[in-house]
Amino acid sequence: MLEKLFKLKQNQTTLKQEVVAGLTTFLTMAYIIFVNPMMLADAGMDHGAVFVATCLAAAIGCLVMGLVANYPIALAPGMGLNAFFTYTVVGEMGYSWETALGAVFLSGICFLVLSLVRIREWIVNSIPMSLRVGIAAGIGLFLALLGLKSAGIVVTSPATLVTMGDITAFPAVMAALGFFLIIAMVHHGMKSAVVISILAITLLGVLFGDVQYQGIVSAPPSIMPAFMKMDLSGVLEISMLSVVFAFLFVDLFDTSGTLVAVAQRGGFLDDKGRLPRLNRALTADSTATIAGAMLGTSTTTSYVESTAGVSAGGRTGLTAVVVGLLFIGALFISPLAGMVPAYATAGTLFYVAILMMSGLVQVEWEDITEAAPVVVVCILMPLTFSIATGIAMGFISYAVIKLMSGRYKDLSIGVVILAALFIAKFIYG
Repeated sequence: MLEKLFKLKQNQTTLKQEVVAGLTTFLTMAYIIFVNPMMLADAGMDHGAVFVATCLAAAIGCLVMGLVANYPIALAPGMGLNAFFTYTVVGEMGYSWETALGAVFLSGICFLVLSLVRIREWIVNSIPMSLRVGIAAGIGLFLALLGLKSAGIVVTSPATLVTMGDITAFPAVMAALGFFLIIAMVHHGMKSAVVISILAITLLGVLFGDVQYQGIVSAPPSIMPAFMKMDLSGVLEISMLSVVFAFLFVDLFDTSGTLVAVAQRGGFLDDKGRLPRLNRALTADSTATIAGAMLGTSTTTSYVESTAGVSAGGRTGLTAVVVGLLFIGALFISPLAGMVPAYATAGTLFYVAILMMSGLVQVEWEDITEAAPVVVVCILMPLTFSIATGIAMGFISYAVIKLMSGRYKDLSIGVVILAALFIAKFIYG
């Protein structure tokens, strides 16, 4: 049965090799089961329900990817998109988390349609590489700011807006230690570095009496406080279109970049540099987002951490299926997830920021008309505390700079339309 489903011999792999690869991928991305519930709880959602939704959405995404697309690519609620959900849509724009879930659901439907009608390539290709890289890096800086803020390392200041907090306080020290642990372990090639760091800092919190021990294993908490709580009527407001757009396009860029990165690492691209069964992979991603919104979590997307599993020998969808089954098993460690303090995940956010900013090497820094919009996105996204604002200003600045520099031929129709829509949004609210 496994041979028929995954073509193990054809892909020169074995059951043992695929299981090891799946375990490797899971350990590199399992931090999301601790970080995502904590982040969405800041939006007013039930921590336990989001924990269950996170595990189930990841499991569904991985199983669909493995069984339908037959790729060793794992999925889970995406970092950055959960921050946009909580701190921009709910926190800054003032929408309810139910309406935000409705926006995630609608973006998933749009993603699915784009995947089925095969115009994804046109959309992605119409967005300049510099903007795509800048958006990812800006989200990384935003996550870094969140981590510093949650640890008390960066605090508000009436004189300078932000300043350094008490770095000798227990949360700040633990957050820094967690970050240093991750970097050291990653340097030595430890695939589970992030999870080990989170658990180690949580244990120190328990030992020092800052965290109350609640146990490790129990039956999963109820998902009902978040299940099918989407408010689709609220998404129909004009002002919500930019939110749906942001969810859709960040997921689109993220997924496209991840698929290419994993495919290159595993040698899955054909002679023309294209990924076979691309539409199946995109369909799996969009289906997972739709299911995740129904379950009660932010956008589910492909994880670049899947390259760890590919490096460990993963060649087929069986790797993704193994990851999905492990996420189902993780449902039973909800007490452990509930104990994790904010400072235990702060180092993780900073580490993810490093990964997301690494793409800046692709920017043509010698071309000021390409570099300037990137800097605009990277600076405004964290300083306005809004991913949506950073994206909008990036498109506007790119279009205006190219026009004023006489480089209008560099502009695609997509960029011009999006810049015009963003300008209209700022003018008319």
